[in-house]
Amino acid sequence: MNTTRRTGILLALATAAVSGVSVFVNSYGVKAFDDATVYTTAKNLVAAAVLLGVVGLGAGRGARLTPPRSGRQWFALALVGVVGGSVPFVLFFEGLSRASSPQAAFIHKTLVLWVALLALPLLKERLQWGHWVAIGLLVVGQVGLAGGLPADFGSAGVMILAATLLWSVEVVVAKWLLADVSSWTVGVARMGLGSAVLVAWLAVRGEAGALGALSRVQLGWVLVTGALLACYVATWFAALARAQAVDVTAVLVLAAPVTAALSATVNGTAIAPQASWLALLLLGGLVVVWLGWRGTPRAAADAGPAGG
Repeated sequence: MNTTRRTGILLALATAAVSGVSVFVNSYGVKAFDDATVYTTAKNLVAAAVLLGVVGLGAGRGARLTPPRSGRQWFALALVGVVGGSVPFVLFFEGLSRASSPQAAFIHKTLVLWVALLALPLLKERLQWGHWVAIGLLVVGQVGLAGGLPADFGSAGVMILAATLLWSVEVVVAKWLLADVSSWTVGVARMGLGSAVLVAWLAVRGEAGALGALSRVQLGWVLVTGALLACYVATWFAALARAQAVDVTAVLVLAAPVTAALSATVNGTAIAPQASWLALLLLGGLVVVWLGWRGTPRAAADAGPAGG
């Protein structure tokens, strides 16, 4: 139904806004920690707790958990937790510690391309020519913001690309799962199981004790960024339950102009040198919003969510 799909597009726009703010805030929060993995584990734990709290308080108003009905669905839910909520975080932050931020940003923002390539055969999503134009604009805009294609890929680039590919797999698996399971179930599984795996990883490294020794400043950053992450996950999976995976992922790229605007306002960062590239991102995002709003000839994602 058009209403369901349009709700998904609006939720995707909300996700992009939250993501843009979150990226800006995280750029400060991560500096309060010596180990980025400790930081992301702590904020992921907070996000999981917030999502569980919302479900507990709002179970009668739509925020509810719906258990999987088959072994395949249970496996898919576990896959979302591991492939989406844990392993790629480790890969991404390990790579980020060795790569430049523009290189990492460009590689991560190719997510929309990988999701498109997977969604066509696996989800049977219908892409129009406008989708490919929009994806092209989004990729070119990201290349411009990154200052060109990465010259030296190296092991750091491989880690970040691996994380991005895992997140694209998560999108496809989650989209399939959301046909029968609520978005809250998928979100809680992603952050809950993912956080458990991250804690186990810290324990293997002998750093789990750092989670219980956070300073007040660190705890403040963790609470703020964890709450933002919970908002991101809640709106992201709710959008994915209602609209095409390609549309939702493409709209998410609009987070970049939000971050740039915040940086210009708060830090006085010059936005003029990036204006043309940001304009390409906005144009590409608006094309996807328009396509998703009016629908496709055979929208594979029109079925409503299972209690989003």
